[in-house]
Amino acid sequence: MPMGPIELVSLLQLDLNTLIALNNAHALELSWLEKPEFENMIHNAVYARGIAPARGFLIAFDQTASYDNINFQWLRTLYENFIYVDRIVVDGAFRGQGVARALYEDLFEFARSKRRILVVCEVNVDPPNPASDVFHKRLGFMHAGENLIPSGKRVEYLLKYI
Repeated sequence: MPMGPIELVSLLQLDLNTLIALNNAHALELSWLEKPEFENMIHNAVYARGIAPARGFLIAFDQTASYDNINFQWLRTLYENFIYVDRIVVDGAFRGQGVARALYEDLFEFARSKRRILVVCEVNVDPPNPASDVFHKRLGFMHAGENLIPSGKRVEYLLKYI
């Protein structure tokens, strides 16, 4: 189903219950969130934007965030002056229409405006997430390391200088 024009807005302008449902539908790739935890993430994020009406979103933190996440902490030990993409998800009905790319391009512009030189993220290696691998490589992300995290997932860390 064609989506029409992509409108990026603050996540606070979108229906949080719909966003949480979208997140939790992809809990294998992301992680399950309850509403208070999701709201806390949005309020502490340096970037929390979505596609109206709740068709996809991206949440990111900068290196100064007080964020207790093993992937964020791993990256913070290695890099300064960065923005960490904690999660990006697009409703399956709207994939392939430039939604994720629009979110990332907006994040890159935001990062440059804040004088951040690096955008970092992780992608699951086990269980695999080949669509995310291809997508991030097309955006110019490069391998930065791997880690086996306590949940049992193996992740690959990616970085992109902007």
